[in-house]
Amino acid sequence: MIKINNTVSIPDGEIIITASRSSGPGGQNVNKVATKVTLRFNLSDTAFLTEEQKERVRKKLKNIINRRGCIVLNEESRRSQIANRKRVIEKFAAMIAQALRVSKKRKPTTVSLAQKKRRLEEKKIQARKKSARRKIADAE
Repeated sequence: MIKINNTVSIPDGEIIITASRSSGPGGQNVNKVATKVTLRFNLSDTAFLTEEQKERVRKKLKNIINRRGCIVLNEESRRSQIANRKRVIEKFAAMIAQALRVSKKRKPTTVSLAQKKRRLEEKKIQARKKSARRKIADAE
C-alpha cells in the first residue's frame, strides 16, 4: 500500500513495477544486472481515486501521462534495483500528492487609506526637495 496523503492510498496491485537493464556507463554491471525500474500506474482504470481527483491529476501531470492514460516513471540513478524501486515509488507518491493538493485562491489585497496618504505625503516632500534645488529666477 502506497500512502499518498492522509486520505488517499493506492494498493500495490494497482501499480506495475518492472526491471530492465540500465543505460549508460558501468561495464559488466550494466550488462548483467537489471537495475532500471519502471513504474506504471493506470490512472483511467483505478478505483482508488474519485473522478474529480483523476481529472486533477490528469490536468497537472499531462506531460507524464501517455495516450492510454497510464503514468510511466523510470528510475535508474542508483546501482541497485531495490534503491531504484524505492526512489521511483517515492517519486510517484510525491507527484500524485502534489497533483491532488488544492491550491488556495489568491485574495487580492487593497492599499489601505493610511498607506495612500503616507505615499502621497512622501511624494509631496520629494517634490518640495526637488523644487528647492531649482535656480531662482530674477524677479525683474
